[in-house]
Amino acid sequence: MTRVLTPRRAAAAVITAALLVPLAACGSDKKDDSKTDTPASGAAAPKAHLTVLAAASLTDVFKTVGAAYEKEHPGTKVKFSFAGSQELAAQVKQGAPADALVTADTKTMDGLKSDTGAATVIAKNRLVIATGKGNPKKVGALKDLADTKLKVVLAAPEVPVGRYSKKVLDAQKITVKPVSQEPNVRAVLSKVELGEADAGIVYKTDAATATAKVEAVDIPDAQNAVASYPAATLKTSKNAAAATAFVQWLSTPEAQKILQDAGFQKP
Repeated sequence: MTRVLTPRRAAAAVITAALLVPLAACGSDKKDDSKTDTPASGAAAPKAHLTVLAAASLTDVFKTVGAAYEKEHPGTKVKFSFAGSQELAAQVKQGAPADALVTADTKTMDGLKSDTGAATVIAKNRLVIATGKGNPKKVGALKDLADTKLKVVLAAPEVPVGRYSKKVLDAQKITVKPVSQEPNVRAVLSKVELGEADAGIVYKTDAATATAKVEAVDIPDAQNAVASYPAATLKTSKNAAAATAFVQWLSTPEAQKILQDAGFQKP
């Protein structure tokens, strides 16, 4: 049986259809909005609490680096553990819970290839002779360190700065008998600061942190050694994405400015 629409029923059908069209459109717009509002994957560094093992010579500058990174990446905290690079390597081998590593030489980092991601050099440094304020013993060159009347302190040969020191002294055929061999560059600097040594070989940036108590005697480039600082993530990190973001950030203009303002050289 064919049902005939009366004028009243026809009008009602038209009104109902008109009401349904906007509702369908609204449903369609909502679906599209949900797609465009979704943030792109990897658009921002993941939030995490990172532990970074870093060479002792980075102690001061990395405090500034960490503060800058946390400010730029709200929700992320960076904690540093500083020591001689050889000590850091031992910690990595022992499975210390950490996310990234920065050493003061490529040799130490190269020995940890099975434990790290790809390494990137983020800075370089040079050696200076540290003496007491005013240089009371009048040390002017590497050859002066051979004077047996001087109390000279060096880093141990397995420490990067100790290895660099040996390299430059051997190249000049200078024999030095240190009163002690320290586990990291900051220990060498401390001996000079406290007056327990007349001179010691440290990085330029370390001497710059103690200008109130220490004088820095430059070593000519032809007699000097260049220290490289590679950074890498650790494969055991539980925050792999956040650790990668931090290591990559160390090569950004902002991080590089902080390092170079502290006296480090470009990578």
